Amino acid sequence: MTKQKKDTMRKLGILAGNGVLPTVLIEQCQKEGRPFFVLALKGHAEEDLLPKNIPIKWVRLGSAGKMYRLLKSNNVNDLVMIGGVRRPSLSEIFPDFYGWKLICKIGLKKHGDDGLLRRIVQEIEHLGFFVRGIHEFLPELLAPEGVLTKVKPSSVDIEDISRGCYIAKLLGLGDVGQSVIVQQGLVLSVEGIEGTKALIERTVQLRRKGKGGVLVKTAKPMQDTRVDLPTIGTETVKSVAQAGLKGIAVEVGKVLIPNVADVIAKANQLNIFVIGVNTNTFIPPILHERLNVLTGVGCRKNNQKSDKRKGR
Repeated sequence: MTKQKKDTMRKLGILAGNGVLPTVLIEQCQKEGRPFFVLALKGHAEEDLLPKNIPIKWVRLGSAGKMYRLLKSNNVNDLVMIGGVRRPSLSEIFPDFYGWKLICKIGLKKHGDDGLLRRIVQEIEHLGFFVRGIHEFLPELLAPEGVLTKVKPSSVDIEDISRGCYIAKLLGLGDVGQSVIVQQGLVLSVEGIEGTKALIERTVQLRRKGKGGVLVKTAKPMQDTRVDLPTIGTETVKSVAQAGLKGIAVEVGKVLIPNVADVIAKANQLNIFVIGVNTNTFIPPILHERLNVLTGVGCRKNNQKSDKRKGR
């Protein structure tokens, strides 16, 4: 039996939030003949979007003990956490006993979304599960490089995208958000807890006169790419067009585009551009150096050089 065949025999647990991505993964498992088990999060996963012909167990976000028992009793080996999950208040979680132990251990208020997810992943792996990313099963969902649409960004748009990439990465360092909107060199708005759609809607009142305006979406610099990768879809395209913006720029290989053909068709219909950008080349070198220092990359390189000089 080949390694690939062995891999497809491992039972996959799908922890489903909102959006279409859980269904896309379920359909891929069915196509490959991969065994799977679905846990849908109450208040987050959308029943209308999930397949009707498969068994699904619905669980509360705080019922960690129940989740563990269900995954173990269904012989799950690997686990994918996919789909949007709005960060709830403690009163909304209503944790069970194991959930309370987990909350006390990791501390909900100590972390931003990305930091919290990293701690949750660590705890899941301590329990014996192997956390995997949806891109391992569906690499074609990751944004490709280049202009994907008939409309192409202008030179002004490219400058806005460059600035947006840098600002988005700075935001990510603080574990704040993944998206910014830039017009004519001005950062109109940045994403907080409200999400991309609300970000776009409140930017309508902030737009300057004249053309322009780009939504830029990137992954956070320290992000665990197995969980919570940023995503755009046809609804994002519609919102951008309604807000009067010119286009969308997403980070290559770090942003998910489910149903990419539909996204491109909708963007062409609404006359906006979608472009996949490599932030390494779009962010000016001097700004990249600043990011490296902030992320500790520069410090690690200097330490390595120092160690070599000392003969370590």
